[in-house]
Amino acid sequence: MILKTEYHHFYQPYLNQVDLNSTIIDNLQDSLNAVFNLLGNLPEEKINYRYAPNKWSIKQLVQHIIDTERVFSYRALAISRKDKTNLPGFDENEYVANANNNTNFTDLLKEFSLLRKSNIAMFKNFTPEILEQTGNANDAKISVRAIGYIMSGHVLHHLQIIEERYL
Repeated sequence: MILKTEYHHFYQPYLNQVDLNSTIIDNLQDSLNAVFNLLGNLPEEKINYRYAPNKWSIKQLVQHIIDTERVFSYRALAISRKDKTNLPGFDENEYVANANNNTNFTDLLKEFSLLRKSNIAMFKNFTPEILEQTGNANDAKISVRAIGYIMSGHVLHHLQIIEERYL
């Protein structure tokens, strides 16, 4: 069970995407599978498609998912180790704008898979007490447990956008 005091309300839409009655590990694995189910055989012409001017392409969305996964995994690690530093936010648009946009899409999917599998391994090592640890990220209180669920919800949120607006 996750309490509303464990995260900022900004993250509620991501938490609405996941099964909070299921484990963090199951949600992380299910959302990894969902990425490959939706994007694993994406036609080449869709990879750089934008549904409107100044919107990210699917390829850029995947890069954003990777970047965000890395930020959240660092937050989970730092908070799990009782680091009391107020962890910084990040400008997702700047991250995407400054990424290597020449990366092969298949390589991006492989990168996400490796990163997610690493995070699954990390979360498997967290005890219930560690999952309850809280810290500050972007000037807001958050628990390791909330981060685990948010990571899955963030991915599912973007997959839903891809389904609705790109495909």
